[in-house]
Amino acid sequence: MKNRRNIPPKLADQFLSWFCKEELLEEIQGDLHEYYEELIRKPKWKRNLFYWFHMLNFLRPFAIKKSGSNNSNHIVMIQHNFKIARRNLLKQKMYSAINIGGYALGIAACLLIALFIQDELNYDKHYTDGDRIFRLVKSWDAPGDSRKGVTLAAPIKHVLESDFPEIEKAGRLIIFDFYNSGNNQFRPLEHSQSTYEEGFVYADPEILEILEIPMVYGEQSRALTAPNTMVISKRKADKYFPDQNPVGQIVLLNEDDAEPYKIGGVMENFPSNSHLQSDFLLTLSQKEFWPGSQTSWGGNVYDSYIKLKEGADPVSLEPKLLSIRDNYLVKNAEKDNDPRMQDIKQYLSFQLQSIKDIYLSNEVLDHLPHGDTKIVRLFGFIAGFILLLACINFINLSTARSANRAKEVGLRKVVGSNRNGLISQFITESLVFSGVSFMLGAILAWISLPYFNLISDKSLVFPWSEWWWLLPLSFISIGITGVLAGFYPALYLSAFKPIDVLKGSLSRGSKSVRMRSSLVIFQFTTSIVLIICTFIIYQQTDFILNTKIGYDKEQVIMLQGAGTLDEKRLTFKNELLRIPEVSHVTQSSYLPVKGTQRNGTEFWIEERSKVDIGVESQVWRVDQDYISTLGMQLVEGRSFSTEMASDSAAIIINQTLAKKLGLKDPIGKRVKFWYSPTYHIIGVLEDFYFKSIKQNVEPLALIFGQGGTIISVKVETQDMSGTLASISSLWKEFMPIQPIRYTFLDDSYERMYMDVERTGKVLTAFAILAIVVACLGLFALSAFMVEQRSKEISVRKVLGASLSNIFSLITFNFLKLVLISLVIAVPLGWYIMHKWLEDYANRIKITWEVFVIAGIIATLIALLTISSESIKAALVNPARKLRSE
Repeated sequence: MKNRRNIPPKLADQFLSWFCKEELLEEIQGDLHEYYEELIRKPKWKRNLFYWFHMLNFLRPFAIKKSGSNNSNHIVMIQHNFKIARRNLLKQKMYSAINIGGYALGIAACLLIALFIQDELNYDKHYTDGDRIFRLVKSWDAPGDSRKGVTLAAPIKHVLESDFPEIEKAGRLIIFDFYNSGNNQFRPLEHSQSTYEEGFVYADPEILEILEIPMVYGEQSRALTAPNTMVISKRKADKYFPDQNPVGQIVLLNEDDAEPYKIGGVMENFPSNSHLQSDFLLTLSQKEFWPGSQTSWGGNVYDSYIKLKEGADPVSLEPKLLSIRDNYLVKNAEKDNDPRMQDIKQYLSFQLQSIKDIYLSNEVLDHLPHGDTKIVRLFGFIAGFILLLACINFINLSTARSANRAKEVGLRKVVGSNRNGLISQFITESLVFSGVSFMLGAILAWISLPYFNLISDKSLVFPWSEWWWLLPLSFISIGITGVLAGFYPALYLSAFKPIDVLKGSLSRGSKSVRMRSSLVIFQFTTSIVLIICTFIIYQQTDFILNTKIGYDKEQVIMLQGAGTLDEKRLTFKNELLRIPEVSHVTQSSYLPVKGTQRNGTEFWIEERSKVDIGVESQVWRVDQDYISTLGMQLVEGRSFSTEMASDSAAIIINQTLAKKLGLKDPIGKRVKFWYSPTYHIIGVLEDFYFKSIKQNVEPLALIFGQGGTIISVKVETQDMSGTLASISSLWKEFMPIQPIRYTFLDDSYERMYMDVERTGKVLTAFAILAIVVACLGLFALSAFMVEQRSKEISVRKVLGASLSNIFSLITFNFLKLVLISLVIAVPLGWYIMHKWLEDYANRIKITWEVFVIAGIIATLIALLTISSESIKAALVNPARKLRSE
């Protein structure tokens, strides 16, 4: 045997064999080896270097193999591989169906989730100058009180434009729907019917240019410059002014003919992947919401957007923004003797948020819909795991079938096939399976897309014509995944020794038992984790929808757009109370569900308003019937009364606000909030949830007043349709030009948690899909196991084994794997759900019953999957298997 020190570089020899003509190879290789021996006294690295140099020296045209005949042979070989793959696919129908079906399900899930993720990540990527467009964010970072928001006072626009030369343009927005909920009635002047619309936003003229909003009619730079002008979307122009240019037309909002609006332009519809959605942009030019509103630093209701100049660096600009705090906010606090002045100096700062980051940012408080990066990541992981499960099925079934293909491999090697050729054959089979699976998976995804859109609240479209989408996914699914899934089986099967195969001494698949068991454990671990997550999300959703929330949401009808009743509202309310089924009626824009009006401010105890830092709280204007209509409870004091004139300066606070203000005996105490007179406390309201139950109850105060845009009607009836007909008839008498529009309070409450329900539904669907894929593989494995042990089972039956003995023999190993999976899945599922529930201030406790149920379900599924093959094996006549022995 040669000393290892005398062996030339193996890779160099292989490279030489690859490019050199066969008739020259032996002579050249011999000369090189002799030369290598002559250099025995030199260091090995130097000998190898010389060897490589002289080997590459032979890389000349006369020595290189001709490729024509080889290419022809390769083509023939590839055609042959595909033919064999097609035959195996048709011959092994059950194996093919399970392999293709499982992989197709995995691909379909991946395609759907890829569409979802692509849509979520594609928000606000359409701007030409997107790298220069930012939203101004204010950050408050005090100990125990860290938050970010976007609303600022009106003068911020002038400050941004005048004090920072890096800023090209600045503009402000107010989400009109948020501040005027339920009262967005729109009517062209010549129309007789008023229609409810959504998507109203107040905007500076510069917003059209900053957000690059293209115009259909009108000039972008002038469309919002005149007072009382608006820009409407193309879809609304087509709806109200079909086949005409509506610029210059007069429209009324909420039947306010004292302040009509003129249409200054028509804009293209906002893209569906824009964080801002609006059909009506109302100008902020010369708009006064209250006297001095455009010059006061006290009203924080404006979202501010900026566009930087070419080459301006947002990172270096951020520290300069502190001058807004020091030169304006602090000075304003000093002027008002605001006790927060020192805290403003210490804890307030500003950041620039790229417009591309707004949609998936949940840490900044605003009034816009947002995606969730956690959901995006979760769905991405689910897609990857389901595809991995499908690949595991392929590997498991291929190695399990090794006994069936052992003789094929042995005979191929005997007649001259080398290992590379066999690997090529098996990889080709894998690619054929992957190709068929991808086509079937794409069709399944296309068919399932409407249902997926329904449960995910999306409007996704399958992009058949988009090469940039289908081509990479097909390459991943067919090229990469197909090769990877077939690589291990190809190496395993091609390694069989022909003499062992033909002698019959090859163990029938036993070498890969440990590998297959590990993969089955992984499959069922993933499936059990998904089952656990599904159960816990369902429990949390049920807890949210049915927990005690502090008010009665059942059978409360919300009549929207009631602000247009004006002086008729009190008469209408009294007429509603004449309907026998109506028990209570209240009118207020403020309700404890999403989509109604909000008003945040700061409260102080009167005598400490110049000393203490204010307590952040909501303040809602309600009438005397508000508390009784919504079934709220007073823990101290009384409700408002129209018979007590002093109630115009009365206030009711909730328990949380009383606690935050440090009031142990609050009745009769006097409090105040920004720019308000002093109020005396007449009642303390039991805490109720008016924001998401994910958060703790926040401070709230109710002040007395009539008006509002929503009339809430509490009914007690079994005939809801008849009651609604009576209310609709009464509405038509009072408002013949405005159709009635109503919602139910409990429906509005449930819509607040649609994201949780959607997550649960999507997770349930994919959990079922993962279980189906895992069970397909388990069924096929049990079938092959029964086939491999058929003679053993027959012998056992001849010797007296019962049906239960045979069933236990086959199922025991699989159930053992399921139990191991359960042991792994329980702590993993607990950890994942524990992290998910951390987002909820009010949450369920994860109990042991969930894990027991998940284990029972997984065990039953495994038993049902393998029972048919087990019973079939136990019932077979042993003479059929042993007659040849």
